[in-house]
Amino acid sequence: MNATTSSTANPLREGLSSRALPQPCSVVIFGASGDLTYRKLIPAIYNIAADGDLPAALSVVGFARREKTDASFRTELEEATRKFSRSGVNDEVWKSFADRLFYHRSEFGDAEGYKKLAERLDKLDEERGTRGNRLFYLSVAPSEFEGILNHLAAAGLNKTREGGWTRVIVEKPFGTDLPSAEELNTVVNKVFAEKDTYRIDHYLGKETAQNIMVLRFANAIFEPLWNYRYIDHVQITACEPLGVEARGPYYESAGAMRDMVQNHLLQLLSLTAMEPPTDVGADSIRDEKVKVIRSLRPMSAEDVAKNVVRGQYTAGAIGGQEVKDYRSEERVDPKSMTETYVALKVNIDNWRWEGVPFYIRMGKRLPKGGTEIAVQFKSAPSVLFNKPSEPQGPNVLVIRIQPDEGISLRMQCKMPGAAVRIEPVKMDFHYGTSFGKASPEAYERLLLDAMAGDATLFARRDEVEGAWSFVDHIEHAWHQSENPPPLAFYPSGSWGPKEADELLAREGHAWRRL
Repeated sequence: MNATTSSTANPLREGLSSRALPQPCSVVIFGASGDLTYRKLIPAIYNIAADGDLPAALSVVGFARREKTDASFRTELEEATRKFSRSGVNDEVWKSFADRLFYHRSEFGDAEGYKKLAERLDKLDEERGTRGNRLFYLSVAPSEFEGILNHLAAAGLNKTREGGWTRVIVEKPFGTDLPSAEELNTVVNKVFAEKDTYRIDHYLGKETAQNIMVLRFANAIFEPLWNYRYIDHVQITACEPLGVEARGPYYESAGAMRDMVQNHLLQLLSLTAMEPPTDVGADSIRDEKVKVIRSLRPMSAEDVAKNVVRGQYTAGAIGGQEVKDYRSEERVDPKSMTETYVALKVNIDNWRWEGVPFYIRMGKRLPKGGTEIAVQFKSAPSVLFNKPSEPQGPNVLVIRIQPDEGISLRMQCKMPGAAVRIEPVKMDFHYGTSFGKASPEAYERLLLDAMAGDATLFARRDEVEGAWSFVDHIEHAWHQSENPPPLAFYPSGSWGPKEADELLAREGHAWRRL
């Protein structure tokens, strides 16, 4: 035997996952005739089945107002899954999968419909062995939450049977400000305990977002450098070439700050900035994320004017196609002051990040789409190969969240030849090429975790409310102060307003081009 081989190693365990396994259950989707169900949820559950990870005893019940039969519901879902599944559809797998799909027609406000749902779920438990485990998915507008939850309670569907569990998944937007989020949390927690409440943020289901902690805490070369001594600043960017499309009324009430920054981008920031958790348990990880949110320096109206830029796209061109300005979009106020772009400088007031600015930006109608985290390290000393007359540029670690999931590291290298010529090069890691298969869709991981009772990638109540508390200071400065900061404008197809460039230029920084 090779002397370097451990005698205690078990080759049968090599490569096995330590994650909890999904359990048999009935998944009830409220709003089953909606776009999210057809484009994301059912294709995700099908892909889990195709990968062999779905419990054998699992039923999916669609709850919606429209008249449909089980057969017509299955036909519609097959068409959608063939269109939106990342792995296509295998006819044999679909035939077996379709037998798990059922449709329950009821108005959301009809108490009798919930009683019949309870009877149907009991019958499925007997026929399919789902053990009384229930996972309710609220794929509906937040205005419907309270009514649905109260009816579930009245029908006894929120009660957990002995040896089983009952959970609820809530889609964003989770409130529109801190008071509404607190009220919504109170409504949900009257019916479901916090441990059974799963607030979904699909960004946390993306493979690269999950890999942030592994990158930091499983690699000794990064964590010792992950602090104010070595990091100059961090940029978190989410850009989209699309406009608001048909979402004018929603976007008018939300804007870029509420739609993206409050949830997705602050989640990425907290993963990037958090301290090492004591273990990989859900609450240990979320405790550290909450500490980051609580450490965000609140902004006064003067701070907002100095450190936050809000913009709105005007007419321009994307990919050679002329596009109209935001105020001309369908069902948008012609005098709208809603931001489609936001850039802000954030400070985290703790020991690790003292003096390190975090720059966050999100914009629509930008030249390309993508989401990334760029960690820029401090420059090497101005001697030897980094003289002031010939600066070489800093090392940059880029974590690409989407669409090309992976990690790259920029460093300096000597070009071949007799002369000492230094050029930046990139070390690139791509999920697709390195592992030979596409990453699972975010909803696949999140649905599996909810079935397994793992809440790590779901937002906790104090996390959501802490993020709203930070964002509300900015929203108040924009909409309730006597002298609100002006709205900047940028042409579609550009990288945003010049004011956003000036925000970084004040400290000698510049936005990365994706």
